[in-house]
Amino acid sequence: MLKILGLCSHGLAILLLAACAARTAPPQGVLAHLPRPVTNAAAARIGDTVYAFAGLHAGKTWRDVTASAAACNLAQGTCRALPPLPDGLGRLAASAVAVDGKVYVFGGYSVAEDGTEHSTPQVWVFDPQSETYTRAPDMPVPVDDSAAFVFAGRYVLLVSGWHEHGNVALVQVLDTRTGRWFRSTDFPGAPVFGHAGALSGQRLLICGGVKVVPAPRPGGKRRFVLSKACWQGRVSQDARTIQWALLGDAAPGAAYRRAAAALPDGRMVFYGGTLTPYNYNGIGYDGTPAAPLARLDIARTDRKGRISWRRLAAPPGMDYRAGLVWRGALITLGGMGPAQTVLDRVQAIALPAPQH
Repeated sequence: MLKILGLCSHGLAILLLAACAARTAPPQGVLAHLPRPVTNAAAARIGDTVYAFAGLHAGKTWRDVTASAAACNLAQGTCRALPPLPDGLGRLAASAVAVDGKVYVFGGYSVAEDGTEHSTPQVWVFDPQSETYTRAPDMPVPVDDSAAFVFAGRYVLLVSGWHEHGNVALVQVLDTRTGRWFRSTDFPGAPVFGHAGALSGQRLLICGGVKVVPAPRPGGKRRFVLSKACWQGRVSQDARTIQWALLGDAAPGAAYRRAAAALPDGRMVFYGGTLTPYNYNGIGYDGTPAAPLARLDIARTDRKGRISWRRLAAPPGMDYRAGLVWRGALITLGGMGPAQTVLDRVQAIALPAPQH
């Protein structure tokens, strides 16, 4: 009888463990649907809610560039529209981060009917409690397709990006406590737009993007070329300097408009993107349609600072402005799928446990 009770207890323990594992397994698949399909939207997460701002709707013309906003509760699987950005200016390639319970939305670029593009300087601060916006100080140098990171809970770093007619190597920093901008150490590689990166502690990793190759002769056309490099940086405590190091000119994480994020254990994940530099409609500058990558590239740093990469299969996707981590999964909002289709999905990609 005691033996039977022991077996029952053992079986019950297995069932309980299985139940706990099921409850804590990372989410996977489509969690919700945005009010409208949108791509290239700035995104940030606060708690169980992710927020999307601006971007491009499904028509993929200048008329479809939007100032709209949405909020999605990941736990409930619901999305709803929010008040749009107050200036009403449709923009692409803006950046968003969450600081102290508010979302900061930086820059982006507008598109006119004649194709003219303009980098916008505005910084909007969205308060989820009141669902209202306030204006923060403009960027000293307006950029779009930049990479944005929150450091030490107060500094927002904007690394490289596009300004009006070309890329800039600037690292612009906003101190959200004082409202003041300053410059940190310039990005040392070829300036890029549409790059991706992650920040963990003081470690910063920047990969890919598109660099500009000048015309070979007067009157010729410049070219937009994928950067295959990754750079690692170490940010000083006051964010005023960054020690940069090149990790290689053929790094696994390098692509264009990937979703990237840092995991709590220090790993950094890069998802999707494409190897074809393209205009906002998903068609390459050389006329080649861009194809989304169906992969995750995960960077792990050892105690000596050496980085190793692990590649995993994932659903195809591209044209992201951010990757967000929630309950052990990478979350993306909208984006483009195969055939440059604009998506409405809020997607979760379960991330693997760290390898020891």
